[in-house]
Amino acid sequence: MEAELAARYGIPDQETDKPTAENADVYLIARDTAGNATGCGALRLLPDGTAEIKRMYVTPQARGTDVATSILRNLEEHARRRGLDTVQLTTGDKQPDAIRFYEREGYERTDGYGPYAGHPMAVCMARRLA
Repeated sequence: MEAELAARYGIPDQETDKPTAENADVYLIARDTAGNATGCGALRLLPDGTAEIKRMYVTPQARGTDVATSILRNLEEHARRRGLDTVQLTTGDKQPDAIRFYEREGYERTDGYGPYAGHPMAVCMARRLA
């Protein structure tokens, strides 16, 4: 994931707020029938009572196979079980495929939050969970 983002943006990974085992509530890894990892995503609980989707990534060969949707829905369900009603995330302005995916899945653009407030490349989005 970091190599792909570095190639898109022409800079090394700039994320300063990476999830860790200590601050991620859940980290999911999708695997194919042979056991190979095909995607991942994490959910971090935030102090304001929302959750943040982090590190969503699907390998190029698994894109278009509903792996991303499955990971996203499982992360959202985990947030619901925790009693949360909003999930937010940040992607980048040079990731139109990710932006389209999240918009298709019901996410709407929002103002920046936390370390992404005012960041020129950040595209922040949120979804209210039913």
